[in-house]
Amino acid sequence: MRIVVTGRHGQVAQALHERAAGTNAEIILLARPEIDLTRPSEIEAALIERKPDAIVNAAAYTAVDQAESEHALAYAINAEGAGAVARAATKLGVPIVQLSTDYVFDGTGERPYRETDPTNPLSVYGASKLAGERAVAEAAADYAVLRTSWVYSPFGKNFVRTILALARQRDEVRVVCDQVGSPTSALDIADGVLGVVRNLLAEPTRSDLRGIFHMTADGTATWAEFAEAIFVASRAAGGPSADVIPIQTKEYPTPARRPANSRLGTSAIAAAHGIRLPNWRQSLQPCIKRLLAQDAN
Repeated sequence: MRIVVTGRHGQVAQALHERAAGTNAEIILLARPEIDLTRPSEIEAALIERKPDAIVNAAAYTAVDQAESEHALAYAINAEGAGAVARAATKLGVPIVQLSTDYVFDGTGERPYRETDPTNPLSVYGASKLAGERAVAEAAADYAVLRTSWVYSPFGKNFVRTILALARQRDEVRVVCDQVGSPTSALDIADGVLGVVRNLLAEPTRSDLRGIFHMTADGTATWAEFAEAIFVASRAAGGPSADVIPIQTKEYPTPARRPANSRLGTSAIAAAHGIRLPNWRQSLQPCIKRLLAQDAN
């Protein structure tokens, strides 16, 4: 199973490379200069050259606040680029898995969002990712869009790494307490992606395996609760910690608006693909141990 993954340096791409080791999946990671999502005309040739059995588009413009002032670049990568990858997948006759986000919703709902709920992004980032979902659906029939949320891992920039760094600099950190979601390990996402790809390849005619799915960790938290759990795990591993001061979103203004409710219902992917990700607390501790070990070296 030869899987080409865009976005070589991203959290999910790195996690896929690690999780596929020792399995029947060969992961080929691509990024610039081999593939550049801002140059759609070059994407097809780059993908065809690698002869994949499936494609995972994990590349994205993820600078949520910066996207508010870089509208064109966000759309070029997250929308036009995603569509170009999907067109290449169609030409190759292979399935595409597109990674997406909870930010396609406005967060005003009072329950976890279902795949069929109306979208209404609050930010340029969210709108560009939604446009990418639609571009993939228009360009390919053999696709799965996987919406996830609050991604963390031992790789790259993420909330866990940031909050641990802050604890080394100060005794207390102020963290938003009125946004709720499911912190999700990129390593768990990778396991889910590999499962989806296997299912798509094994059963090419099953329509219920295609379409949009929500895939997040089990369990929910506010950002402040997430931060507190990080410090508990860090202290247990001999790492830094700080006191968490809960604050309201209005006390921490940002250029991009965030959804207050980022909870995503995951029953559809469990029913169709048999995929259930672990509870976020279960996956957090090993991640923190790895981050602390990295910092010690």
